[in-house]
Amino acid sequence: MSRKRVLIVGGTGYLGQHVLQGFSENQETTPCDLAFTHHSSPPPQALLNAFPSVLPFSVDLKSGNGFEAISHQFGPPDVVVNCAALSVPCACEMDPAAAMSVNVPSSLVNWLSSLEESNYLLIHLSTDQGVKSFYKEDDEVVPVNVYGKSKVAAEQFITEKCSNFAILRSSIIFGPQTISPVSKSLPIQWVDGVLSKGNTTEFFHDEFRCPVYVKDVVAIILVLSKTWILEAKQRKLLLNVGGPDRVSRVQMAETVADIRGYNLSLIKSVSASSVDRGVMSPADISMDITKLVQTLGISPISFQDGVRLTLEL
Repeated sequence: MSRKRVLIVGGTGYLGQHVLQGFSENQETTPCDLAFTHHSSPPPQALLNAFPSVLPFSVDLKSGNGFEAISHQFGPPDVVVNCAALSVPCACEMDPAAAMSVNVPSSLVNWLSSLEESNYLLIHLSTDQGVKSFYKEDDEVVPVNVYGKSKVAAEQFITEKCSNFAILRSSIIFGPQTISPVSKSLPIQWVDGVLSKGNTTEFFHDEFRCPVYVKDVVAIILVLSKTWILEAKQRKLLLNVGGPDRVSRVQMAETVADIRGYNLSLIKSVSASSVDRGVMSPADISMDITKLVQTLGISPISFQDGVRLTLEL
């Protein structure tokens, strides 16, 4: 069997780098040729040094410029993992057109559809947009901001246009820093940083999520990819990808404080409604991950264990 080709779209971002690392470390069980796209040019040297056999391609997701180079130099991919997104809600509110053009992968899917004899699996990272606690995949989604609306539009587009896909609705993804450190603030590291300085900091007691450890997200992507590479059975899948724990922002901070031994009095509990963030945010988008566990046999680790691994304790 010829080696399969895997393309990571958004390979220089937080999840993208972890996915690249995951595929690189599992070449024995999932042998494949790897390539990734990046928007910034040139890509981080630390990433190129870590994965010298992986091909980088500069691609503009809005226009699709750069995809043809992948066709000629890498070939049609068998698996595409789309980690690219304009994911800062405030930025999406300020430029809805940009949010839609990046988060709805029209240029990517149009390119894939144009390839001759292309039989690919698209693994697409979406987001959590339920309207009640522990929502299931088939429950109603009601996005409250432009970011959420763009992600729902992307799900609809992929469902209509792609023959084989796995849409992963992820909650907050947390874990260790990447090989080439990303500039955005990482949730656990940020909490650890402010508490370590002895700064009293406000956290919301009424905003709930199911944070998921990054290595679990990578494991899910690897299982989906391996199954497709070995079997190539038709796949149309929508999965909630969260951790097993429903936690508030206060509980997230308390977990870090408990593990590190910080004074809990540094954590000031406030309502989300007391702060104007310039964009609406869902209050409770905790998710039911029963389908994930039953379909793939993967049980994400607890939030506490993930925090320990993140802080290397």
